[in-house]
Amino acid sequence: MLAVVGPTATGKTALGVALAEAFEGEVISADSMQIYKGLDVGTAKVAPDETHGIPHHAVDILEPDEPFSVADFVALAGTLEADISARGRLPILVGGTGLYLDALIRGTDFAAGSQGSGIRQALQQRARTEGVEVLLEELRKIDPAAAEKLHLRDEKRIIRALEVWQETGQTITEHDRLERQRPPKYE
Repeated sequence: MLAVVGPTATGKTALGVALAEAFEGEVISADSMQIYKGLDVGTAKVAPDETHGIPHHAVDILEPDEPFSVADFVALAGTLEADISARGRLPILVGGTGLYLDALIRGTDFAAGSQGSGIRQALQQRARTEGVEVLLEELRKIDPAAAEKLHLRDEKRIIRALEVWQETGQTITEHDRLERQRPPKYE
């Protein structure tokens, strides 16, 4: 897999297409906004005439109100990479969303849990009824290192840390430490 990365409007699309033409490749978009239909302004989304017939994946596949996380991207891009490679073509990752790129290249294994899980919903309900302070205090007892890094206004990460603990029995600090030790999936 090749990766063409950088900020918006630096020529990534044209380079990705040129590489795909030269090396029989297909493009996988690594842009967090290009995946959404209708969000063309400000995303420098590839125009049909710019593709030169090269397939572009992960572009215009979701409605703007559909959630899409970095874990979703890693799963989708991993499937696309395997499919493109299996057909004897070169996957070319093109985009500028650093979190997406880093997670895919490292092969990040996201902790159990998914948005909307029963555990997450119960924790969100507790935050509404008992307050985020109670959840942060609970996290302090389970994972002091994670709790120390979080502010009361970071309800999402407090809930995520408790969710990982409840689903896996492993603290998010331990999960993240083990993830950093794994060798990257791609060079």
